[in-house]
Amino acid sequence: MEPPNIDQKIRFCTAPDGVRLAYAVSGKGPPLVRVGHWMTHLERDWESPVWRPWLSELSKFNTLIRYDQRGNGLSDRNVPVISFEAWLSDLETVVAAAGHEPMALLGASQGAPIAIAYAVKYPQRVSRLVLYGGYARGRLKRAAPAQSEEAEVQVRLVRLGWGRDDPAFRQFFAMQFLPGGTPEQLRSFSELQRISTSPENAARIMELTNGFDVSALLPKVRVPTLVIHAREDLRVPLDEARLLASTIPNARFALLEGRNHILLESEPAWPRFLEEIRSFLGAAPAAAEFPELTAREREVLEQVARGLSNQEIAEHLGISSKTVRNQVSALFDKLGVASRAQAIVKAREAGLGMESGRKA
Repeated sequence: MEPPNIDQKIRFCTAPDGVRLAYAVSGKGPPLVRVGHWMTHLERDWESPVWRPWLSELSKFNTLIRYDQRGNGLSDRNVPVISFEAWLSDLETVVAAAGHEPMALLGASQGAPIAIAYAVKYPQRVSRLVLYGGYARGRLKRAAPAQSEEAEVQVRLVRLGWGRDDPAFRQFFAMQFLPGGTPEQLRSFSELQRISTSPENAARIMELTNGFDVSALLPKVRVPTLVIHAREDLRVPLDEARLLASTIPNARFALLEGRNHILLESEPAWPRFLEEIRSFLGAAPAAAEFPELTAREREVLEQVARGLSNQEIAEHLGISSKTVRNQVSALFDKLGVASRAQAIVKAREAGLGMESGRKA
């Protein structure tokens, strides 16, 4: 299958411990960083019938920045350390190299805990946080004996059969991620797993993520957050999504009908998924209507349109009141308005500020 004609630029940066990380940039618009997660390959993902629709749609209204985790894809494979702290540092390195701040974060599956930790550590750098199919607690931290036993068995399966020519072992994981996938999608996903990393790295990653627990960080998240989850997700229980949505302050929750851990383009929930993402990010209306504004100015305008004061915006975005005051003044000049009321009217006509907040 030939990859689509997409203008993707692949670059490399180096983590503090010397590990070389590959990242890619595609699309135009406000920056959206997809946090590294299980089994990716920057080049081959575009050939995948599973991932290609995601990448194509996310690149339409955003500058999509994604990277291969250490040990995966085009990033260094033979690495001395794979740890939560290293993954968080890798995200910091990629964001610094890409040079896009503030940006939205997409934490899918095992990328969610890393995205949460980053948003808590750097609230001023994150405009929005999207958690899809994510969790705060790995399988060994969910107080469910059956999940603990299953986690141990799966790690053994990876070490035994991941690298074999017989795809039966990898097919087991493909079926967990895509129980409703077509034979072509399952074959493609299985092959992508094989070429993305080694059996040993896959086992190390699985062991590490099984022990994740960032639940203590959830109440500390101060950026607007959207939690999206499939009702019958076989890989991550719905209860984990409910924990995220109920503990992160003011998080918005979108429940999709389906069983697949990775949503497929053919599913009835796909249009709603895109609508939720675009509505929450505000990428389409803000970028199209106000191209003269910076990403942070668009974020401030969104909060102004919701009726928040400068002090409330500062607390919401984790920046100083003086910074907000200066940005409000700058966006007034760019929009050609003389008052806050005029700015609110103009922003709401473009579809901003309609989710929540006080009425002006």
